[in-house]
Amino acid sequence: MRLYQKFLDGVPEYLARYYWWAYLWPRGIWLFDHQPVINAILFGQYDKLLNKTLAQVETRSGARLLQLTCVYGKLTPSLLAVTGGDVHLCDVADGQLQLARRKTRHLAARCPLTRMNAECLGYANEAFDQVIVFFLLHEMPAEARRHTYAEIARVVRFGGSVLITEYAPTPRHHSLYRFTPLRWLLGTLEPFLPGFWREDVAAMLADALRENGKALNDEPHIEYVFAGFYRVMRFNVSRPK
Repeated sequence: MRLYQKFLDGVPEYLARYYWWAYLWPRGIWLFDHQPVINAILFGQYDKLLNKTLAQVETRSGARLLQLTCVYGKLTPSLLAVTGGDVHLCDVADGQLQLARRKTRHLAARCPLTRMNAECLGYANEAFDQVIVFFLLHEMPAEARRHTYAEIARVVRFGGSVLITEYAPTPRHHSLYRFTPLRWLLGTLEPFLPGFWREDVAAMLADALRENGKALNDEPHIEYVFAGFYRVMRFNVSRPK
């Protein structure tokens, strides 16, 4: 038996194969949830990315938010602090949900946790005013991303929004990308990132929305971080014109 197979336990095969050490192994979960480690992984940009994300969060009282999968760091507690609504949180890995609960125990009534695959959500159609996706898509193979776009489009309401914080398109002129050893390291640790770099996120989401009888409302709001290496994107959803 290969080592990653010990971590399958209901999670997608690609997650266990390529990311067991980061998201499923208890020691890895402990290590990566330290703020200095998270900040180092994001080349010192974590706080800037977090703040730009929080600035686009739906704060209307009574709004229902979905955070699509857990993330390391302080995103979930920060979302609960800035919004007046509930933050529903789902993840396919039980260890990640346990970690999230430890961070949100004092606000458990406003933060329901559910074990669920982002590719096949159990929520009703149009269940959420905003769907928040923070550095998830680049860790998925193309087919899994396509399914996830479809589920996001299904559960977001008319008049709602989708907030995606991720890598920007292929940063060919960025010094980190041009440094071949680092580019090789990123592609090795993040095997689906090269494909995501080439993907048109707006087009993929627009197609998924169209299949669900919805549309993007005008151009997305996009803010770039770290000389275009990362981006924060807010897509507003409407009825087709």
